[in-house]
Amino acid sequence: MVEITDSLACLFTAELEADNEGTYSLSVPEREIEHGTVTPGETYRIAVIDRGRGGAETAGDDGSNSAPAGERRPTDGTSRSSDGSYDAGPPVSEGEIRDVTIETLGDKGDGIAKIERGYVVIVPDAELGDEVRVEITSVRENVSFASVIEE
Repeated sequence: MVEITDSLACLFTAELEADNEGTYSLSVPEREIEHGTVTPGETYRIAVIDRGRGGAETAGDDGSNSAPAGERRPTDGTSRSSDGSYDAGPPVSEGEIRDVTIETLGDKGDGIAKIERGYVVIVPDAELGDEVRVEITSVRENVSFASVIEE
């Protein structure tokens, strides 16, 4: 079993690319930049998990799940859906209660928190640095909205 640190910023599958100068690179998906999970020009540690070991399975985000190579794995501890695939949608659902930390403020002053996979939760009436319990009120593919239920 592979253990993954809590400081994991993102997890994706990429192909190792070779150039003519004997160097290799991995391409970071644009969604990771858009979510603010990683920033161009910064230096990051990466871990490479060989998808060929133990068949076509690799360790999951929390070290307990596994998924066929190339599939996204949930980071919230959920399991495979009834058809055997992993749900790559939002990591929250309407009505869900979450504890979040407001990391930044939006243009209109709303609090912004990030959870699994850099997914954004917008929290009106929250201040920078607040640690609040929220209820998710609306869920979209890349962002959700929540209301504070406890400070």
